[in-house]
Amino acid sequence: MDGTMRAAILTGPGRIEVERVAIPQPGPGQVRIRLEGCGVCASNLTPWAGPEWMTYPTEPGGLGHEGWGVIDAVGEGVDTVAVGERVAALSYKAYAEHDLADAKAIVTLPASLAESPFPGEPLGCAMNIFRRSEIRAGQTVAILGIGFLGAILTRLATEAGARVIAISRRPYSLDLARRMGATEVIPMVDHGEIIGRVKELTDGRFCERVIEAVGKAWPLDLAGELCAERGRLIVAGYHQDGPRQVNMWLWNWRGLDVINAHERDPKIYVEGIRDAVNAVASGRIDPAPLYTHRFALDDLGAALDATRDRPDGFLKALVSFS
Repeated sequence: MDGTMRAAILTGPGRIEVERVAIPQPGPGQVRIRLEGCGVCASNLTPWAGPEWMTYPTEPGGLGHEGWGVIDAVGEGVDTVAVGERVAALSYKAYAEHDLADAKAIVTLPASLAESPFPGEPLGCAMNIFRRSEIRAGQTVAILGIGFLGAILTRLATEAGARVIAISRRPYSLDLARRMGATEVIPMVDHGEIIGRVKELTDGRFCERVIEAVGKAWPLDLAGELCAERGRLIVAGYHQDGPRQVNMWLWNWRGLDVINAHERDPKIYVEGIRDAVNAVASGRIDPAPLYTHRFALDDLGAALDATRDRPDGFLKALVSFS
């Protein structure tokens, strides 16, 4: 190595440049990871669109937070992991060939996953959402939005013995939901028709658990309507495009428990990643078919566009550095 690496820099709305920058050096308690790849998250789409509050250019590698790779350097005081270990990391500048992470924010990947990409952050997010949903055998669970997250939650809920009703906009997503174990699928087209269909499927009781995984106002409103009395509404969608008005009268009348499933504690994120490693290694879940599109680092802009536009057959984009 000549001491530099390639890193993506967001230079303006819809504009990315890949430049050579200095390879970062790990500080005390940190490790450096030679990244193999990074998942593309829908949370990147707002900075990509160029909101008024966004500042350009971003730091090299910025916005990337779903990376995995091999440790190639450790900082002072790190004795829990070693150079050469393959890991998933909770880091924040992973659209680059190297990134730094706190030694406490990485999870070692077993040999059985040596050939598998592993975007740990979204997989861990799915495991944490499932845990907070408290889904049990015999429950009816509605999942609104069958993207990468919704598909994994469908599999986990089915594996737990719940009956899953999947509600999504795209025919591709509904077909995928069936493959992941959903008992019923409903196109996300008409508000009243969806409520009527779920009421019919549940003999008027509606659903003990409803997971909203879209991040838009209408699905959130719909989710409340689909909850049974004393049910639990889990907000897993990424709501960052403005305030929400909710039907508090309905939520209150039905006595709903409303859970914001977005974690902020890095320790809990890492616990979720560790749970995801165990689930994938054991065969409990198989995310491989969900990685539908792959891009080189130079094509990160195209990966973000695909994540925004969701062409037919799209579910999750990965960026590769090899």
